[in-house]
Amino acid sequence: MEVNERKNRKSALKEEKKLKKKEKKALDCSVKFSILLLVVSIITLAFIIFLYIKYTDEKKINTDLSKQLKEEEKTLSGINTTLNSVKEEENELLSIDNNIEELRQEVYKLTIDLENAILEGRTDYKIAYITFDDGPYYLTHSVLDVLKEKRVKATFFTIGLNKDVCFDNSYADCSIMYKKIVDNGHTIANHTYSHLIFNGLYNSTYSFITQVEKQEEMIRDRTGVTTNIVRFPGGSGTAGSLKYGIIEELRNRGYGWVDWTAQDGDGGSLSDTTTAWNNLGGSINESIEVILFHDYNYTTYRILPDVIDWLESKNYIILPLTYDSVKVNK
Repeated sequence: MEVNERKNRKSALKEEKKLKKKEKKALDCSVKFSILLLVVSIITLAFIIFLYIKYTDEKKINTDLSKQLKEEEKTLSGINTTLNSVKEEENELLSIDNNIEELRQEVYKLTIDLENAILEGRTDYKIAYITFDDGPYYLTHSVLDVLKEKRVKATFFTIGLNKDVCFDNSYADCSIMYKKIVDNGHTIANHTYSHLIFNGLYNSTYSFITQVEKQEEMIRDRTGVTTNIVRFPGGSGTAGSLKYGIIEELRNRGYGWVDWTAQDGDGGSLSDTTTAWNNLGGSINESIEVILFHDYNYTTYRILPDVIDWLESKNYIILPLTYDSVKVNK
């Protein structure tokens, strides 16, 4: 009996141990599941927080972009308004340019009519074509001011070599002068690009024509004007035996050429106004004069206002040269 009780107690203890072991195992599984659930919850929460932060950031970015886009649209609208205004002003300027060109052509026509009247003896008026060679220079600004003040137009036979910097003012840019000459209503003409009389210009007909074409291209680029009048550097006689070959090539390209009939001698070492007046007064003797000046010479600049007054007192009308003038050889 006692033995059976002992066996039963042993068996009960054994069952109790098994039960505790199962309970412990179940508890461990429950804890692990709870931990896993907690980890999953934390990860889910972190992901939700990440998505929320990302959403708020993107919302802020979109708001900023929307605001920036509106500002850019406003700026673009302002630019378009400005562009339209500029286009309107450009059209107005083009209209003015067209009117100026029409007036210029009318002046040229009237000039030829006046030349014919002079040559036929139908008028007492005379014509003086004032021309300036070798420019532009910094002094050209002042020469233009005098012409503007005196309300007369002249002709400028320009070159291109080393004109980005003014020869008479190394701090100034002379490339702007070509457009200024044209904008002031004067005739701009071709004096070859280099004017290098003793350094290749008159080596051949080809070398001369090349220099004419180079200067024509430069003037056209800077002013929009295509030149059609040439003056030989040094005068046509300087070309020597090449003269008539050059003239033929100029004619083929639609160019006329012109020398001069009067001058004050400012192409040399002229330094005093008395000599300038004597030279000029002694050479003025035709009813249609082409007067040679240089817009680098201060002596010419000093006497220019009085020269204009003096010519007008002698019944000369001062005009810009035109291709159709009797003085332009074609």
